[in-house]
Amino acid sequence: MKTELNNVFMKWINLAFCLLFTSLAYSQVFKHVEPANWWVGMEHHQVQVLLHGQDIAKYKVEVVGLQILEEIRTENPNYIFVTLETKDKVAGIYPIRLMDKKKVLATHEFKLEERIQNSKYRQSFNSSDVMYLLMPDRFANANEGLDKHPDTKEATDRSNPSGRHGGDIMGIIQRLSYIKELGATTIWTTPMLEDNEPTYSYHGYAQSDLYKIDPRYGNNSWYKEMVLEAHRQGLKVIKDEVPNHWSSKHWMIQDLPTATWIHQFDQFTRSSYRTSTQFDPYASKTDQKASADGWFDTTMPDMNQQNPLLLTYLIQNTIWWIEYAQLDGLRVDTYSYNDKDAAAKWTKAIMTEYPNLNIVGEVWMHDQAQMAFWQKDSPIGALQGYNSHMPSVMDFTLHDAMMQAWKEQEQGWDQGMVRFYENFANDYLYANPQNLLVFMENHDTQRFNESYPDIAAYKMALTLIATTRGIPQIYYGSEIGMKGSKAVGDADIRRDFPGGWAADQHTAFCSNEDTKCRAYQTGRTPEEEAYFQFTKSLLNWRKGQKVIHQGKLLQYVPQNNVYVYFRYLEPVKEMAQPAEVIMVIINNSTKEQTFSWSRFAEGFRGYDKGKDVLTNQTFDFEVPNGSIPAKTAYIIQLHH
Repeated sequence: MKTELNNVFMKWINLAFCLLFTSLAYSQVFKHVEPANWWVGMEHHQVQVLLHGQDIAKYKVEVVGLQILEEIRTENPNYIFVTLETKDKVAGIYPIRLMDKKKVLATHEFKLEERIQNSKYRQSFNSSDVMYLLMPDRFANANEGLDKHPDTKEATDRSNPSGRHGGDIMGIIQRLSYIKELGATTIWTTPMLEDNEPTYSYHGYAQSDLYKIDPRYGNNSWYKEMVLEAHRQGLKVIKDEVPNHWSSKHWMIQDLPTATWIHQFDQFTRSSYRTSTQFDPYASKTDQKASADGWFDTTMPDMNQQNPLLLTYLIQNTIWWIEYAQLDGLRVDTYSYNDKDAAAKWTKAIMTEYPNLNIVGEVWMHDQAQMAFWQKDSPIGALQGYNSHMPSVMDFTLHDAMMQAWKEQEQGWDQGMVRFYENFANDYLYANPQNLLVFMENHDTQRFNESYPDIAAYKMALTLIATTRGIPQIYYGSEIGMKGSKAVGDADIRRDFPGGWAADQHTAFCSNEDTKCRAYQTGRTPEEEAYFQFTKSLLNWRKGQKVIHQGKLLQYVPQNNVYVYFRYLEPVKEMAQPAEVIMVIINNSTKEQTFSWSRFAEGFRGYDKGKDVLTNQTFDFEVPNGSIPAKTAYIIQLHH
C-alpha cells in the first residue's frame, strides 16, 4: 500500500513538473506580442500583430476566429508580423497559436474589446483650452516605493540635479485639483513610457518600451486611471509622442527585426538638426539625409519610418494608447526630424481614426513660413505638393519675441512690442493660426521668470498669450514664479515643484491659509501667492470667454512700446445685437503712456465704455485721451 502511494505521489510530482516546465516553455516562446489587443469597430480593422520570441519564424501561426491576411518573416528569425482582419467581428478572445506541426507551442489570448461610445468622434483640445505642461518626475512623488524598481536601471536620487527625482502618476492624480483651481483645462505630460537608460532617464524622451508605462511612475492601469480622474474633474490629457527616435535600450533595438529598422552608419552620426533641408528646393540629398537620418543623440537611435513594418507599428501604437487611455490629443516631439512623407502618413492615419483629434507638432524653427509648412493644408506646403495633416504647430517665433521684446524698453523699428505685431502680421502664412500653440516657455527653453524676474513682465506676457489667437500653454511652476537657467543646464529649468515630496518643508500647491497644507509644510510665499493669484484670476476668466476662444483679431502698430489689439465677435445678424469686444493694452515702456482713444475707433465698434476684467477699473472712450502706467497690461471688456 505504501509503495502504491509512493508511486501515485511520484506520478503527481512528475506531472506537476511537466506542467510547470511546459508553462515556462510556453511563456518563453512569446517574449512580446504587440499590440496585445485591439478593438472592434475601428477604421484600422486590419491590425498587424508583432510576435517576438527565440527562433519563432520557423513555426506556423494559427488564429482562432480571425482571418490571417498576411504573414511576414524578416531576416531575423525571432519575428513574425501577422496581419489580422477584425472587420465585422464581435468583442471576445481570439487565440493566436504558434504551432510546430500539430503541437501548440504557445498561445496568446488576443482580445478584441468594445470601444466606448462615440470614441471615434471624441472631442479634443482647442483654443478654448489652456494647456499645463508638467514633467512627471519633477512634479509630485506620492509613492516612494516606486523610486527604485527591479526592471529599471536608474534609481531616484534627488541630490543629482540630472537624476531621477521620483515624481509619479499618483502624485499627478493628487494634484489634479490644483491644476483645475489654477484655471488650466488640459494637461500635457512629457513622456511617461519606460525610459531605461542608466542615466538621465527622467525626461522620458528615450523610450525603451512603447507599450509600457515606466514602472517608476506606476503602470498602464494607473495611467489610464489618471486620465479618467482628470476627465471627472473636467480636465483633458494629451500624450507626448516620440516617433522620431527610441532608446538604445529598447528591447527591439537590442534585437532588430530588420537591418533597416533604424538608420545605421559606419560610425555614430548625429543629426545636423538643419530641418530646413526638408523643404529647401535646392537642398542636396546629403544634407537632407544628415538632418532626417542622423541620430538625435548617442542614446537615441533614429527610426527609419520608410520601413513599412515600422511605420505600421508606430501608427498602431499611437492609436492603441488613444483608445486604451481615452486620450484627448497628442503633442509630437521633434516632428520636423521625422521622414516628412512617413510623418504625414502617420498623422493622416491617426486623423482618419479620430477626425476631431487635435495634434500639435514641435517644429522648432525661427521663421513663420518654415513653421507654416508643417501645418495641415498649408499653402506653403502646397507649393511642393506636401500636406503634413498635422492640425497644429508650436508658435516658436512668438516665443522668440517673448525672449527679447520685454527687455527692450524703447521701441525701435524692429524692437520692443513691434516684435509681437510683426509675428501676428505673418499669420497669413498659416492655414489655421487660431490652432497654433502659444507659450512663454517650455521644458526645453530658458525659464521666463529667470529672464524676467519682475512679476510685471510675467503679467504682461501671460496676458498676451491668454488673449491673443491660439491655444495658450504654460509650464509648471511659472504660476508661482519658478526660475531656471538654460545656461546652467536642462536640470535647472526642470526643478522639482516645491511641496511635491514628503520631505519638502515648503509647498506651493496651497496657500498658508489653506488647511489642506500639511502641518509641517508652509504654504506659498507672498511672492508665489502673487504669481498664483494673477494666473488663477486670468485663466479662470478666460474659460468663459467665447470672444477669446473664437473671436477675430484686430491689432494696431505699437507706439511708444504700447501694443493694442482687439478680440471681437461679429453680431448675429438676425438678432441685430452688438458685437462682443475685448480690448487689450500692454505698455512695456518704463513710463506711463498717454494715447488718443480716437485712434482705436475701428476697434470700439460703437462701444463707448469699458471695464478691466481683473481690476474693475473703468474707462470712458468719449474723453479725448487715455493712459496706462508703465509695465502694465489692461484687458478691457467693452460695453455701452
